[in-house]
Amino acid sequence: MDTDLAAARLAALGSPTRLRLYRLLVRAGEPGQTMGQIQEQLGIPGSTLSHHCRALVQVGLIRQQRVGTSLICHANYPVMRALIEHLAAECCAGASGAGDRSPE
Repeated sequence: MDTDLAAARLAALGSPTRLRLYRLLVRAGEPGQTMGQIQEQLGIPGSTLSHHCRALVQVGLIRQQRVGTSLICHANYPVMRALIEHLAAECCAGASGAGDRSPE
């Protein structure tokens, strides 16, 4: 994953409301949740919810699907996994041994 894209995705999650929204959708699983369900659980106005959803859709962390008159939001799990993998890709790669550790 491109570092700029990873940074944009992390920035989108930098809002406490967006992070709560995203975690709610991750917990919801593949069925997702309607905007009404999300609004009820988060206790925020519809316009505020739309604003936060838009920010997460723009960076690909969530996707939305229209079913009849309902708008259903889903966590985009492949994107979430790719972001986590990007963050952990070189975990401990620079560690060459205990002797190289800097004092705490």
